Amino acid sequence: MTFDPGQLGRSKADLAEQLRILRKRAGRTQVWLARRCNMSQTKLSNIETGRAIPGLVDVELILRALDAPPEFVAEVVSLARLANTEWQGKRASWRRGLEKRQAELAGLEAEATTLRYFLPAMVTGLLATPEYIRASLGHSPVDPSKTVTRKLERQAVLHDSTKRFTFLLTEQAVRWAVVPHAAMAVQIDHLISISRLPHVRMGVIPLGTVIGRGPLNTFTVYDRRLATVETFTGRIAFQDARDIAEHLEVFAWYEDHALTGDACRATLGEWADHYRS
Repeated sequence: MTFDPGQLGRSKADLAEQLRILRKRAGRTQVWLARRCNMSQTKLSNIETGRAIPGLVDVELILRALDAPPEFVAEVVSLARLANTEWQGKRASWRRGLEKRQAELAGLEAEATTLRYFLPAMVTGLLATPEYIRASLGHSPVDPSKTVTRKLERQAVLHDSTKRFTFLLTEQAVRWAVVPHAAMAVQIDHLISISRLPHVRMGVIPLGTVIGRGPLNTFTVYDRRLATVETFTGRIAFQDARDIAEHLEVFAWYEDHALTGDACRATLGEWADHYRS
């Protein structure tokens, strides 16, 4: 499936229309189809009118019940994956105000109980010192002061013992000099402190670690219901179970190659000492 942000809104309407057409061509009623798919007629009606976006499992149940031809199946499944994907452009975030984006992230973090962060390029705001946060927002075309405040407020979630956090960082992410060297040492010491929280698992992947796949982009997985991927121009939010499962698989792959616990803290300490020297 090729990704075109401009297609996302249209794909939801197209998916609803295609499923409705398929049912009518098969000569089946909503009552019959809903019963065969073990779902309520209300849910099926909402799917066919575009008021609800079905997951891939629901779509496959409908396609099997209606004995859809293979070429139709491929098209509809592609539409379903696209409909379960959301594009959030960076320019739109700037127009709305970056602090509003922080409120959205705080909401996601509040709802989730298991959070996984893969960080191949930079330290995320949850782990950053105030100086690091301010420097990382230097490219923003809007006043970042409110965003800095909201990012620091979000860090309180790290002390919620009902949640489980896993952060995986490459050496590049930890050592990329966003701030002067003395401040970088403080930033890395901060990572060591956070890694000691009992419900936080932190791993680092040093340069030279032999891994067969490259760390292409930053991503976060919230429980098993949402994965967000960062790009230079915005972020993609995946809600389809298969896309989320693929990101969890990638995360587990890198976690297997990461240093954790005391080995992680010792390595971070060496990197901090390098900046202090």
